[in-house]
Amino acid sequence: MIGRNYFLIFFFFGILFTGCKSDSEQPESIETEPIVFTKEAELYLIKPEGDTIQKIDIELADDDYERETGLMYRESMEEHQGMLFVYDIESPRIFYMKNTYFPLDLIFYNSDSTAVSFQENAQPLNEDHLRSGEAAQYVLEINAGLVERWNIEEGDTFSIVKTEE
Repeated sequence: MIGRNYFLIFFFFGILFTGCKSDSEQPESIETEPIVFTKEAELYLIKPEGDTIQKIDIELADDDYERETGLMYRESMEEHQGMLFVYDIESPRIFYMKNTYFPLDLIFYNSDSTAVSFQENAQPLNEDHLRSGEAAQYVLEINAGLVERWNIEEGDTFSIVKTEE
């Protein structure tokens, strides 16, 4: 009986010591490629009178994966770049800034490509809901402060020209 107890004690300590990692061992870091901007179209911001406010290069988020990922995990975006989220139908929209590392302005557009509401200066990594206020079919994300600087207002529209592949 004593021999069995010694066996169980040695067995237990053997498992304990062989299963522990040394504190000096560091886990391997995984190198990931940075996400780079890929121009898919040019978007023209237009006043109701027809004057062009700005032309920007955009990426399109037009499937579930791209809409869910958006601009997450990116460090920045150039001033004349943006991401246009395209939905099949017009509906109230809710966004948040989870895993987004720089501030953004969001412009919500209805099915006629008319700006209906804004969320300006959305803060990085904030998971508060950013609501469209009105039904929207398109959402344009641009760097924070550009809605004010470019004087984008409700009633302004956009036009898009896709880049040839």
